[in-house]
Amino acid sequence: MNTIKNKIVALAAMIAIATSAAVAAPKLTDQPDSGQKTVVEQVRHELLMLPYSGIFDNLAYKVEGSTVTLYGQVMQPVTRKDAAARVKRIAGVEQVVNNIEVLPASSFDNRLRVGIYRQMLRTGSLYRYTRGTHPSLRIIVRGGHVTLEGVVSTKMDKQLAYLAASRVPGSFTVTNNLRAERGESEIR
Repeated sequence: MNTIKNKIVALAAMIAIATSAAVAAPKLTDQPDSGQKTVVEQVRHELLMLPYSGIFDNLAYKVEGSTVTLYGQVMQPVTRKDAAARVKRIAGVEQVVNNIEVLPASSFDNRLRVGIYRQMLRTGSLYRYTRGTHPSLRIIVRGGHVTLEGVVSTKMDKQLAYLAASRVPGSFTVTNNLRAERGESEIR
């Protein structure tokens, strides 16, 4: 009975030492201690909060020092303008390079966008990537050429999205730039 008590006491002592060492250890990240967000986090937040951005828009950015470069494609010119204006207001940003492309207005492209969106809703579990305030799957159509952007859970979902977009009549090409969060072993 004493050996069990001794082992429990020894285990408790090791846990106490490990906990105190973890609490006393210096922070390994270069995040500011004041709880302020980094410029990258602030840029991401501002782009996510754009009111007119949706599943048919794709926004990306790169932060290099005090310069932020914006990329992507949007359907409305106001979204391009608002993205640059919001990023310029962030403390620490001195220059914004706005390389966001405004997609041309086209009823043909609009019909294709809606057709692909509907096909995504009907295909397997893809509807979950198209829903919500910030869908993780983006459908970009320019002149009948379709590009899928964003993140899906698996390689199978990536392939399903490509097949769904390819099934819609009217698309000339489909480029699948989706990234899978986790890979699956190859099926043989």
